[in-house]
Amino acid sequence: MTHRRPTAWISICIVLLSFVVFAPHAAAQNWSFDARMIALGGVAGSGNLAHDMIDRQRPYTVIPLPFGLVQVLKDFDIYNPDSPKFDPIRAVEYASSPIHYIFGRDENKQAQTLFVSDLRNATLSRDLSRYQGFVPTSDLLAEGLAKPLWGGTIKFHRSQGGSYSGIYLGAGPYLSLTNHSSFDQQLLNVLSTGVNAVNAVMPIANADTAQAALAAVVGYRGRFGWSGIGPGVRGDGVYIAANFNYLRGFAYENDVLRVNLATDRTGLISSPASNIDVVHQDATKGTGYAIDVGVGAVVDRLEIGVAANGLANRIDWTGITQTAYRLPNLLSGNSSFLEGATTPVADTRVELPIDFRANVTYNGDGWLGTVEAGHGFGGAAFRAGLEQRFGAFEARGGVRYTFGMWNPAGGIGIDLTRKVSLDLALFSAATNIERKRQAAIAASIRINHFK
Repeated sequence: MTHRRPTAWISICIVLLSFVVFAPHAAAQNWSFDARMIALGGVAGSGNLAHDMIDRQRPYTVIPLPFGLVQVLKDFDIYNPDSPKFDPIRAVEYASSPIHYIFGRDENKQAQTLFVSDLRNATLSRDLSRYQGFVPTSDLLAEGLAKPLWGGTIKFHRSQGGSYSGIYLGAGPYLSLTNHSSFDQQLLNVLSTGVNAVNAVMPIANADTAQAALAAVVGYRGRFGWSGIGPGVRGDGVYIAANFNYLRGFAYENDVLRVNLATDRTGLISSPASNIDVVHQDATKGTGYAIDVGVGAVVDRLEIGVAANGLANRIDWTGITQTAYRLPNLLSGNSSFLEGATTPVADTRVELPIDFRANVTYNGDGWLGTVEAGHGFGGAAFRAGLEQRFGAFEARGGVRYTFGMWNPAGGIGIDLTRKVSLDLALFSAATNIERKRQAAIAASIRINHFK
């Protein structure tokens, strides 16, 4: 083994502490630019391929007002591994919600910053009560998939009433992350109460898998009008969409990390029983596929949709190599890792959760109601929203349930001119390691397109 301090181990710390929510969908609330949809609980219907085929009753373009960047960009040293201010927890928290302004985002972070700094520099205090006040959640799951597509539909069959069939051709990135982390309850008790545990073994564990691939997509798009009803305002009928994604993987990372914290009979950290072990795997070649299907139906003002994304999804990775790292002493001040030999390991297949969802939206006279429910990344999910217009103003309210947590939302819309509107949303976010709800503000300009 060789003795080195790899810059990459800073990334390992980030992986360890990347418990904040990785956006489960491209339209996730913390990354959405649209304050109107955020105020409605984040219901956008974009998880259904057929949704984009339906003409919007209120088409518009969104221009975000990213006030959150004032917080995210105020101190670049927290992102710099060579800076004494480097803080991987805050860096990941900022990355999880960079657009919107979150109240209290940086309050009471002293104990957290101190713990992370001492851990990464191997200057951990033997007295863990020094870090009292930093109390992360005991068990955290963060997983998600981002797969934006660029392409178009070649329509080869058209008929009266707006019916058509066509082939969709497109491409785009396919990026996934699954991260499961846990803190020992004895350690949480120490961090919460400041009372050290005697003769205790208190591990921090993390397992993560990240994939990056390119997706080449061939799909079907079809609209079938309701007999005798006609196209209607938005195009009444049934909309069917399906995509076959051929996936060419170019980056696979899998890490299993364990921080071992052990105390002696006085309750103080003992060495060398306290250390960090990491097993890292990576590959640059993978092939796979995934199937997405969606159906939408429009009858006058009512829209209903169902979708299943990621059917039979898989990527088979080959040429995987594995390297073990160890930081043998967390008290020495020497943060160099011992690096083991790099060896080949067996090929592996990675499969992601299938995302099922159903949505219902009704556009009334001056009001809108929408509901979406499903199951996939993070387990069960539910979103609902209601919007009511009062002249040049709109009032909105919503709620969402994702990753086992309910979060309310609300907001207003103001017509500045006939074509330009301002949307504001107040919602709760929990993109922090403690999973505490924090109030957040989203703002965007809406450019209305009238038919």
